[in-house]
Amino acid sequence: MAQIIAVHSFRGGTGKSNLIANIATIMTLQGQRVGVIDADMQSPGIHIIFGFKEDNIQLTLNDYLWGRCDIQDSAYDVTDTLIAESGNTAKFKGKLYLIPSSIKAAEIARVLREGYDVVRLNDGFQELTRRLKLDYLLIDTHPGLNEETLLSIGISNILLIILRPDNQDFQGTAVTVDVARKLKIAKMLLVINKALPTLNFTDLKQQVEKIYNVSVAGILPLSEDMVQLASKGVFCLRYSAHPITRTIKEITEQIAGVVVS
Repeated sequence: MAQIIAVHSFRGGTGKSNLIANIATIMTLQGQRVGVIDADMQSPGIHIIFGFKEDNIQLTLNDYLWGRCDIQDSAYDVTDTLIAESGNTAKFKGKLYLIPSSIKAAEIARVLREGYDVVRLNDGFQELTRRLKLDYLLIDTHPGLNEETLLSIGISNILLIILRPDNQDFQGTAVTVDVARKLKIAKMLLVINKALPTLNFTDLKQQVEKIYNVSVAGILPLSEDMVQLASKGVFCLRYSAHPITRTIKEITEQIAGVVVS
C-alpha cells in the first residue's frame, strides 16, 4: 500500500516545494514509484523545479477536481526530465509522476472564489496510488490551515512540517502540530530550513524537539548554492555531494525507513 506524505508549512517561503522535489527524486533514484501532487492551487509552481514547461501542461489537478478528466490523466511522467538533468540513465531505477495545478490566472481565481470538492480530492489521491501503482505519494500543501489542507494532513501516513528558525514560524508550527495530533497522524516529523550556518544545530534541534515534542528529521542551512540555483533544477542532482544533499537523504531515510546510498 502506498504511503501518503503531506508536506506542510504554516507560512509560505519555507522551501517546501524544493524539499519535496528533492525527496521525491531521491526516492526515485532508489527504485520507488513516486507521485507528487501540487495541491497548493493558489500558488502552484513545483513543476518549475522539475523543468516541466508550461506548454507541456494540458490537464491539471484543477481539471480533475472540476470533473473534466480522470486523476491519472493529469499525471505526467517526469523521469526522463530528471535523467536528462543528471546525465545518467542508469541512475534512475524508479518512476516519478507529477500532478501539477493550473497556472492560469482565471483558474487560480476560480479556486480562490469557489474552492473545490475536498471529498473528490481525497478520492483522487486514492485512485492515483492504485492506477499508477505508487509506493509514495507526496502532497505539496497550501501553507496555513484550511479545509483542503486539513484533508491532506488527515489522510496522510506521514506529516512533514517545514519551519524556519524564527518566532512567527515557531508559533504557527505549534498550531499545526496541535491540529495534527487531534487528527491522530501516525507519524510526524519536523524539518528546519534556512538556518543560519553560524547557529549551533545541535542546540537548535534539542530546543525545537523540546518545544513540540516532535522529532526533527534534519536541519538545512541557508545556502548560497541553493539560492543561486533559484528553483531551476533539483538540487540533489546538481550538487550530489553537497552537505545539504546528504541531509535530505537522511530525511528521506526517516520517511521511507530505508538507508539511502
